[in-house]
Amino acid sequence: MLPSTIRLSPKSHHLHRTFTTLNPIPATFLRGGTSKGIFLNRAHLPEDQSQWGPIFLGIMGSPDTANGLQINGMGGGISSLSKICVVGSASVEQQAQGIDAEYTFVQVGIRDTTVDFSGNCGNLSSMVGVFAMDEGFCSRDPCALSGTTTTIRAHNTNTNKTIDTTFPVTFAGGSLQPKLDLPQTTIAGVPGKASQITLEFISPAGARTGKLLPTGKPLDSVNTHDQEIPVSLVDATNPTVFVTHADLCRVLRPSSLIDFSAPNSRELMEYIRRAGAIKMGLDPNSQAQPKIAVLSPSCNTDHDIGIHVFSMGILHKAVPMTVGLCLGVAAKVEGTLAWDLTESMRLGKVEDCEFVRIKHPSGIVEVGADFGADSEVLKAKVVRTGRRIMKGVVWW
Repeated sequence: MLPSTIRLSPKSHHLHRTFTTLNPIPATFLRGGTSKGIFLNRAHLPEDQSQWGPIFLGIMGSPDTANGLQINGMGGGISSLSKICVVGSASVEQQAQGIDAEYTFVQVGIRDTTVDFSGNCGNLSSMVGVFAMDEGFCSRDPCALSGTTTTIRAHNTNTNKTIDTTFPVTFAGGSLQPKLDLPQTTIAGVPGKASQITLEFISPAGARTGKLLPTGKPLDSVNTHDQEIPVSLVDATNPTVFVTHADLCRVLRPSSLIDFSAPNSRELMEYIRRAGAIKMGLDPNSQAQPKIAVLSPSCNTDHDIGIHVFSMGILHKAVPMTVGLCLGVAAKVEGTLAWDLTESMRLGKVEDCEFVRIKHPSGIVEVGADFGADSEVLKAKVVRTGRRIMKGVVWW
């Protein structure tokens, strides 16, 4: 079984370039949500996944130890622009279960040679169904279409979970094709309107640890600077360590707002993240998973809760969608920090709120979570948009 994180030495990075893998390799460059990434056909890569590392590093231009810009490749110098999705046909057994395609998400290091398979990407997941149709992995009979949209079901190998994407289609070239340029909706962090892509994670709990609450408790604590910091450790779509802004202020004692770029802030966040990872039974050395998120109470009527997320040690410019979805679930689990901070959202409402409005540095996103009668998480959902940017070949 492939380890969750691979770190290659510069020497091994060059030695592995003797593969017979095509160079250049066919690739598609897509935006999904607030991320961009390279999408590859599984058939164009070596059967042995341990050989993928040098190819992905070469494509992204990593490691860029000089300035972290990935100037020599397709990466953009930040975690949301250093991603790859490998998509292939569903197996016969999977097709019998209604699955249309299978994919693996890869987070590629920027300044180092990390190739991380430990988690999934919610934003890029929104475009897996589109890519699968474009590549011919699955198709839809126009005569059987009941409306103007179709749903593609994909299996994610990172988390062993199922994800549905629903998006508009049009009849062109003798077949149904994804239609991404309808002025249907907008999302924070992306200019203009585009077609609505509804992303649903089926049974998202325990994506990495096997449990929604890996420690069995909605609230834990981490000791630092001789102080106990409450944390909620939640695993839905991807594992996340949640901490409140107020508790960070209690430790950091800033003169005003917390400067998340300051060394002491980043060091504290990473300490809490690593401690949370250990409690969750995860590798603390893998920066991709778990992520850590700082929660703030609502300060306006346009949102229910605020969030700042660190991804690969850097403050994210928006919110990784798997973290947003995890927060949407956590806000409906009694006793978590998110539950406490969203109390005002539930006050005076007879029925459960379908969506949680999350304010992040780039705007507001609404995420939803459906629970069964036995408190099982049935699905987590969010609306995204996407765009085809380039299709061709990329050298590695």
